[in-house]
Amino acid sequence: MLSPQWLDELRARVTLSSVIMRTTKLQRAGREWKACCPFHNEKSPSFTVNDEKGFYHCFGCGAHGDVIRWMTDQRGLQFMDAVKELAQQAGMEVPRPDPVAAKQAEKRASLVDVTEAAQAWFVENLFAAEGAAARNYLKSRGFSSAVMREFGFGYAPDSKVAIKPALSQFEENMLVEAGLLISVDDKTPYDRFRDRLMLPIQDARGRVIAFGGRILQAKEGAAKYLNSPDTPLFDKGRTLYNLHRAGPASRQSGRMVVVEGYMDVIALANAGIADAVAPLGTALTETQLTMLWRMVDVLVLCFDGDAAGQRAAMRAIGRALPMLQPGKSLGIVRLPAGLDPDDLIKQRGKAALEQLLAQPASLLETLWSFERDAQELRTPEDKAGLKARLLAHADAIQHPDIRALYRRELLDRFSAFAFPQRPPREWKPAPFGRPAPQPLTPDAASRLKRVMSGGARDDFTRAVIHGLLRFPAEIERHTEALGRLARLDLKMAETVETLLELSETLDSRADMAISGERGLPAPPDQTRYAFLREGINPVDACEELAEAVALLVERPALIAALEATRGRFAEDPEEAFTEQTRLRERLAALDERLKHFGRKKAAIAADTEITRGLADEPVSDLETD
Repeated sequence: MLSPQWLDELRARVTLSSVIMRTTKLQRAGREWKACCPFHNEKSPSFTVNDEKGFYHCFGCGAHGDVIRWMTDQRGLQFMDAVKELAQQAGMEVPRPDPVAAKQAEKRASLVDVTEAAQAWFVENLFAAEGAAARNYLKSRGFSSAVMREFGFGYAPDSKVAIKPALSQFEENMLVEAGLLISVDDKTPYDRFRDRLMLPIQDARGRVIAFGGRILQAKEGAAKYLNSPDTPLFDKGRTLYNLHRAGPASRQSGRMVVVEGYMDVIALANAGIADAVAPLGTALTETQLTMLWRMVDVLVLCFDGDAAGQRAAMRAIGRALPMLQPGKSLGIVRLPAGLDPDDLIKQRGKAALEQLLAQPASLLETLWSFERDAQELRTPEDKAGLKARLLAHADAIQHPDIRALYRRELLDRFSAFAFPQRPPREWKPAPFGRPAPQPLTPDAASRLKRVMSGGARDDFTRAVIHGLLRFPAEIERHTEALGRLARLDLKMAETVETLLELSETLDSRADMAISGERGLPAPPDQTRYAFLREGINPVDACEELAEAVALLVERPALIAALEATRGRFAEDPEEAFTEQTRLRERLAALDERLKHFGRKKAAIAADTEITRGLADEPVSDLETD
């Protein structure tokens, strides 16, 4: 007996198009292949092959299947012969017959008989006299008779001993194994579902494997919804409600909607939206996500607009982050507060829901807005907590390129939020003889000392900071550039914020100067940077300082652009490589400029000083002669 897991591994190892093109001519069409259908005569191609999703489909005759189905339907092989041939191609060994596995498969088959019989009995009860309350509930929900039949509504009577005599053809232990009876110690088994509206839960082949029951009258201690326990037939973490209907519908719509529960699925189907599934009492599991991503690239999560619905969405996002792959993601729809899909459809109509489903928020946007709004952000510690949570989400992503891009995007949003760009102010030279500003407060001086001392900054950066403190009017002039620096280099954010806040308090005159005498770190080599030398013409100093600020901002900008190219390698490697080469060359040239910045001017200034010094020296008697 071949396990589903082994067959899934076989399908994953064999490329479907490579098998089909041995007998059918395929042409590349974007991310798929197309051909004239080999199952019926046609002149224009309507047969498609999708390797990522692992299936072929003909829009003309409806032929559909995976690589095994192709071997049996098109090649005419028996199932095991097809499996053996494919396994040989994939380098896999077909498992030997396992008596235990065969016995388990036989048990599962017999349990399906039990669940199918139970489903027929539940439906019969719904239309009996005792099912009146359940019918009235369905009528109040506005479900059409067609939807009621399609989804197989039934009713479990309010009795602990009703199902055993109704399914007397099956042994008691089979009813227990199927999850229909509860067996506790040495007590007589009793009915699991009592006085509940019943819904069958089906597998991907449409077989009834479990049940869900909704309570009709609130009772103390009774859960509103009750599902079957895990059984040999039913594993809630590997099963999605309505998948056998939504799968074919999604192939037509190109979309798969995930809602919170099966009543939401039915409400959408009642409104004509057929491509919806729901987990069964748990958050979306990794297995369920993998199943759905085989069908569509971007799943649309549509959870209730209350706090519980948002928490459910975040749990699903938490499961999805480590699994993200290029092109595979989630879209998230936030319903209006207090509404579920059924409420929205009744209040605003199907078009309102369709509009939301057509424009879901991205996974990244949802992460950002959820964490930003999770708590008040009044203090630097609060903002630091936001940044830590955002980076923890990004670090959970296993794919290196996607992880790097998420980090960059989230940090950009955080920087723009935590350090908003100030409105540009017109720069004017400070008027001569302006009134002296008030002296720096102890707190302001302490902040300056901290930002100037903190971090392992290079000499160039420290020189620029000292230059701005020496000519504080230049801070206003370069507000936009400094704001960009704070967004690109978070290590500089506090420094920039402090400089901008204190710019109007600072003054360059001797009685207010920021210097080592006031307990602040001394600037680096003053002979190298014109804007730090004593006696320098202020116009020349500010000109060089402006060039230095531009270079200081350009380096992190180039690094950010270089990082962004890595995420484009999968889509266009040639263009990404060319762009990366160009950026590396610019970065190397910039580093060379930074290495020699100021030295030429410093050498000229030094020669000038020497010349001036020689001119001032007295002429000796010997030289007179």
